[in-house]
Amino acid sequence: MKKCFLFLCLLLSISSFAIIRLPKLFADDMVLQRNKLIPVWGWADANEKIEIHFNKQIKTTIADANGKWFLKLDAEKAGGPYELSISGANKIILKNILVGEVWICSGQSNMEFSVSQADNAAAEIAAANYPMIRQFKVGKDLSSLPKEDFKAGSWQICTKASAGDFTAVGYFFAKKIQEELGIPIGIINTSWGGTVSETWTSREAFENSSEFAAMIAEMPKVDLDSISKVFIAKSTQRIERLQGSEINVAATSRFKELDYNDQNWPELNAAEVWESQELGEFDGVVWLRKEITIPANDLGEPALLELAKIDDEDISYINGIEVGRNTNWEAKRKYEIPAGVLKVGQNIIAIRIVDNSGGGGIYGDSGDLKLTIGSTQIPLAGKWKYQVESIKSEISPNAYPSLLYNAMLHPLIPYAFEGVLWYQGESNANRAYQYRTAFPLLINDWRAKWKQGDFPFYYVQLASFNEANGNSNNGSYWAELREAQTLTLKLANTGMCVTTDIGIPNNIHPTNKQDVGKRLAAIALNKVYKKNNIYGGPRFKMMQIRANEIVIQFENTGSGLSTSDKNNLIKGFEIAGKDQIFHPAKAVIHANQLIISSENCTNPLAVHYGWADDASAGNLYNKEGFPAEPFRTDDWKTLSKKVKYKIVK
Repeated sequence: MKKCFLFLCLLLSISSFAIIRLPKLFADDMVLQRNKLIPVWGWADANEKIEIHFNKQIKTTIADANGKWFLKLDAEKAGGPYELSISGANKIILKNILVGEVWICSGQSNMEFSVSQADNAAAEIAAANYPMIRQFKVGKDLSSLPKEDFKAGSWQICTKASAGDFTAVGYFFAKKIQEELGIPIGIINTSWGGTVSETWTSREAFENSSEFAAMIAEMPKVDLDSISKVFIAKSTQRIERLQGSEINVAATSRFKELDYNDQNWPELNAAEVWESQELGEFDGVVWLRKEITIPANDLGEPALLELAKIDDEDISYINGIEVGRNTNWEAKRKYEIPAGVLKVGQNIIAIRIVDNSGGGGIYGDSGDLKLTIGSTQIPLAGKWKYQVESIKSEISPNAYPSLLYNAMLHPLIPYAFEGVLWYQGESNANRAYQYRTAFPLLINDWRAKWKQGDFPFYYVQLASFNEANGNSNNGSYWAELREAQTLTLKLANTGMCVTTDIGIPNNIHPTNKQDVGKRLAAIALNKVYKKNNIYGGPRFKMMQIRANEIVIQFENTGSGLSTSDKNNLIKGFEIAGKDQIFHPAKAVIHANQLIISSENCTNPLAVHYGWADDASAGNLYNKEGFPAEPFRTDDWKTLSKKVKYKIVK
């Protein structure tokens, strides 16, 4: 009995000491930043002495009253592998650690986009044997308050087995940098598809911004569960106001039927995600209905229902009969219609759409939204009736500001790194003018939080994607977002990778991530690693009106202007006079300048280049092969100027 009592006392004595704990970022196979002080931190018992061994260094520190401890190792040159030993009441040894260059890769789905989804994925993965390239992938998580550690995350060495899960942009960047420098490269992948920049920005940044201070004052400082309840309640009220009726799950069983009365349902446009329409920021289940008329002479022919793409999942019905379903948000929906489903006269197409996160609804090319019967095509783009079945109980990362900053970025601070690669903006396009403020605010916020000075921040300009047929005469949200990205180059130590020439007009996720990574690497090789290479394409400098033509001068022309067209025809330029109507223009290279003119505009005032959602027609480059940046010389037809970020009320 006495022995048992003594053993129990011993256990209690041992358990009274807090076991040393490290952030998930500190683990086997990690990469530490070279040539900078190396922050190391963790948790232990209050006032516990901590001793750290790394390479030839020995450092000690004392945990504070809350058990948090922190120190900085001296800067190290590139090398390894090493062990990192942390000792206190217990001892942790981390193995196979390299010292080299660390880059944070962040943004939305085009940064999250993996090597396994990229061009030539099978060949790329088969050749992926780069033990000096490693990725830390941050697990997805939300928080209304800053977190000390990630929910999940781990380091992976680049092998054939792991490379497919790497961020494609980050991987191809790292591969190029590693080839040039011959040292270890670590990429920290913290990204989430469909997210806006505001969710990646801290509360403090908004509080100190005249643009966003009033907005953030409405954000409660409470836990996520409390915010979720408020969000669901407010979302329900807002949607029921839009619909003019309560959300009624029981009634949805009849939404697919031909004779259901949808006369009072509101409408939205397809193909266009509902986030850019009155339904707004919303995840959950929505029904869409559209009435079509079938002439008698068309019946009996093979029929095909095409619904472009649907984010995320759909079950599609005609006259109450299911004709197809799909759970792949990137797949074009093509459903063969069985004989006997279509009827002469009135028919109803009903679609039950589940949106789990990010954009929702029918999207893609409007021309892919149609019903084909024999040789007859019935366009389905345009107005559809809608009704919400349910609201997703889990809160969206875009529902409130700072949710991803708190959970997926703040735990990184103050880890030492070289710079940031950023690919985001698609979800901010409808607020492009405000992005002129929001994007620099994010960059300055991250720099202020890390206290590493104006570290390199390189980003990808939006690729070509025909979201809503935006152009010079209709206006274009996507062109305005690209303009906001170009204006952000005014910040110190920033760089922009132009990708309008390698996008896919009907796919928001271009698969050529190899060139994206290489172009970002070119910026870093010049600005950080001093390779004296050309790293970007022609950028508008100034214009001069000369009679019936306009002369354009550029910066970053490298060894000269050129075009990818074999006949030297330069495309993508437009010109307008005081009527503000733009016409396709002739562009001629002369003395490393462009002379722009059009027979339809004899008194020109303004020039556009690549000013459209789909800017892929532009083919101006420098001779080093870097595409020219889209630009405009006017400020006409700015669609997004009054659209502001709002918290759901």
